[in-house]
Amino acid sequence: MSAQTGDSISTLGPCGSCGQCLHCEARSRSICSVIDAEHMARLAQYSHRLAVAAGRTFIQEGETASDFFIVTSGHVKLFALMPDGRRQITGFAQTGDFLGLASGATYAFSAEALGALSLCRFSRSGLTLLRREFPELENRLMEEASRELVQAQKRMLLLGRKTARERLASFLLEQHHLLPAREITLRLPMSRTGIADYLGLTIETVSRTLNALQREKLITITQVTQIVLLNLPALENLARGG
Repeated sequence: MSAQTGDSISTLGPCGSCGQCLHCEARSRSICSVIDAEHMARLAQYSHRLAVAAGRTFIQEGETASDFFIVTSGHVKLFALMPDGRRQITGFAQTGDFLGLASGATYAFSAEALGALSLCRFSRSGLTLLRREFPELENRLMEEASRELVQAQKRMLLLGRKTARERLASFLLEQHHLLPAREITLRLPMSRTGIADYLGLTIETVSRTLNALQREKLITITQVTQIVLLNLPALENLARGG
């Protein structure tokens, strides 16, 4: 990704002081959490802040993977292009997520902002130096790589074996697990078209299945992108194929 400046992607400059890193809302959930407060200035030395406008692609599939990113605020849609030019959504990222780790020499996916987005960008060379200086960071990155592998395996099962109802239940639970404990109201940053693309379904199937889950009193649809989970055990059973 060649980080661009302008109306849609703005480089806000280096993080500058350790104070900015210490008060970053993503720190406790990101790879930065393993760096002690006293070493925050060192971390900030190798990072830059970016502001990305809604709908803007900031990682382009196939481009040289020269940078890595931490989502500090907002949501991201991850997608790949199929041979016929269609997009396939492969995942979503939110505050604290690290992007670009498993990309190799080039990015294997594209990333687009879902609404206003803030990022912390690290160059490949800068991250390499930090990994050498802080062994804890290397371990944290290994954990991140393992998490991505598990997610990929779950997605293979989701698309290869599960029914539409099971896919929707799995997706809703996946979003629920990203929320604070006991929170049951999902405020989804993605459209139903995005959900359909991610689950390998049509938007008509997604809408029909959501309405069926509502009739069964498993969920309540309060708005197009706001859903209340009424019966978590039943949804979990459905997601498992029960």
